[in-house]
Amino acid sequence: MKKKIRMAAGFISAPFRKIGNFIKKPFAAFYEKHQKGIQKSVTALNKYSLIFHALWSMVLVFVIESFSRHSIVEGYLFMTGSPLVFIYNALLIFMTLAIVYLFRRRFFIRLGLSAIWIYGGYMNGTVLSNRVTPFTAQDIKLLEDLADILDKYMSPDKLLMNVLLVVGALFVLYLFWKKGPKYQGKINYIRNLAGFLAVVAIFAGSTVLALENRVLSSYFGNIAFAYQDYGFPYCFSCTLVGTGMNKPYGYDEETIDELTDWEENVPEKLPNIIFVQLESFFDVTTVEYLRFSEDPIPYFRSLMENYSSGSYKVPSVGAGTANTEFETISGMNMRYFGPGEYPHKTILKKTTCDSVPYALGNIGYHTHAIHNNKATFYSRVDVFPNLGFETYTSKEYMDISNQTPNGWLKDDVLVGAVMDCLESTEGQDYVFTISVQGHGDYPTEKILDDPLINVDGSPTEAKNNQWEYYVNMIHEMDWFVEDLINAVDSTGEDSVIVFYGDHLPTMDLTEEDVTNRYLFDTSYVIWDNMGLEKKDQTLCAYQIGAEVLDQLGIHTGAMVQYHQNRRGTKNYQYDMEILQYDLLYGKGYGYGESGKHEPAEFEMGIIDQTIDKVVQIQDKLYVFGENFTTQSKVHVNGEFLSTGFVNEHLVRVKDCILEDGDEVSIKQLAPNKRVLSEEMSVIYRKPKPQPKPLMVENTKDESQETKNDL
Repeated sequence: MKKKIRMAAGFISAPFRKIGNFIKKPFAAFYEKHQKGIQKSVTALNKYSLIFHALWSMVLVFVIESFSRHSIVEGYLFMTGSPLVFIYNALLIFMTLAIVYLFRRRFFIRLGLSAIWIYGGYMNGTVLSNRVTPFTAQDIKLLEDLADILDKYMSPDKLLMNVLLVVGALFVLYLFWKKGPKYQGKINYIRNLAGFLAVVAIFAGSTVLALENRVLSSYFGNIAFAYQDYGFPYCFSCTLVGTGMNKPYGYDEETIDELTDWEENVPEKLPNIIFVQLESFFDVTTVEYLRFSEDPIPYFRSLMENYSSGSYKVPSVGAGTANTEFETISGMNMRYFGPGEYPHKTILKKTTCDSVPYALGNIGYHTHAIHNNKATFYSRVDVFPNLGFETYTSKEYMDISNQTPNGWLKDDVLVGAVMDCLESTEGQDYVFTISVQGHGDYPTEKILDDPLINVDGSPTEAKNNQWEYYVNMIHEMDWFVEDLINAVDSTGEDSVIVFYGDHLPTMDLTEEDVTNRYLFDTSYVIWDNMGLEKKDQTLCAYQIGAEVLDQLGIHTGAMVQYHQNRRGTKNYQYDMEILQYDLLYGKGYGYGESGKHEPAEFEMGIIDQTIDKVVQIQDKLYVFGENFTTQSKVHVNGEFLSTGFVNEHLVRVKDCILEDGDEVSIKQLAPNKRVLSEEMSVIYRKPKPQPKPLMVENTKDESQETKNDL
């Protein structure tokens, strides 16, 4: 048996060996022909290796930044315009290359490290040509989200090119591993290790000096801007090692007890509370160079005139939806996390976090999340139970027929989703809703033939097309805001709805382009049907949850009460850092005797998918039921079948013949094939053959009698 396996393996691998030998042959021939010259070059490089490393590090930075910025000219401008930053990045690469002195295969290691750095710059450029956020270490760690991104932004040919590039590079590295030169001299490991550590120390000292003198920054408000300002090597390294929170000075149980020593208070009458995060939504009339045929957001503006409203300080620009979302839900400040950190992608997948949903859930609220995008994006399907949400309704549970020209689901679908949440329970509900209609990439071509609002004033036609598309999207989002308020108000229940923009759109805006000269700023409004007093103020994203609950007389939850009692005090920011470290990374003293929250009992979707009957017609299978969507997939005996969506009451399968006793179920499937939920299953029973009717001769009178009976 083993012999047969070896023969089979040899038969399969033979073509690949032939291909490898075919490719390897010219490389081997070249090396044999120029072996002496290569050895001389290697000897010279070994002799002057430090100088070579320094120069080569600078070359690598230039190549990396040219790839990242899609231009050799831009790479040159980065080098000449920010020389200190350029030299720092070169020192970083120099430090990584210095490890070669501890090995004999120096050429191979040097080549491999250089290839990794160059490919990182290339990947960053590729990613930035298809999305607004650069290539980070989290993209490597979280392949699930990366697959979602590639599916949305990267064409198959580009993906294939990247795969071939990696395979080719790995093959070349393999050849140099097998045939490449080795260092022939004696290695003084103690001296070389001391030298390497000295380089590390110099680099560490340079980092401290660069941060103190603001050559670099340890906080990335907009990670895309940070990559432009500080270079790919530094920024990518920060996203690799600079995650989470460092333990703050003064952290201990006594301090936490002082910061959480507040009396809880809950009023008898509680309203429904709805938060709506509007994708890339802001008052576009604040862009000084733009002109509009009419006000794009008239309804939202009228709300701001009549209800509590103001500026909304957000942690990011152009991207970073999840971080604004995190601050709003948790009450925690992103500034105290590492640069480029996304808690949704890291810590929140591992542990629970104090939040508004937990605070309200503890006093009887039902907590729901809604998003008209994929359930798996930003790992929300894994994160939301750890933030205290009981249900999550994502795109997979929605009618996706009404989409924007660039493929995002329009926000009007969220009205029904919110109403389903409110109607699903008898008590009060907290609903956190995330919109997506305003999302980029905004088309540079004019794709709106008859836009409702005309826009001009942009520096180029392409940019004007982008602005016109974006403005018409937020105009429709303004309709959605009105429709949602009308729907919620029609229930007759006391309700509060908070609307806010998560960040400015990706339009290459500068501070000089907007009237308030600040980019980390959108708007919010707090609508209610309870007669709450209008209160206008500027709020940070991490403050608004506590503010809304304070206006309602709800005082519960560690972070909520901290903001309600300490906002505006002398050590407000410093103590906030200590408290959120305790609640998320520390001992959890702030949770009190009850201890850290347990993940919420969680389910996907509000409305169940049900099967009424299964019908077999020849080789086609028809499943009739309720609330089907395009992501409702037929599952038979442990196997998914290729399912065609007809309407919310019917899905069908071709080329399928069921046997008596087969188990048929409907599962909601994410695009990455992850099962989100499984509803009822039925056992298929073949219809029993009906006996043929007995043929009898009918008289005229009998036929007439039958007709009369019918």
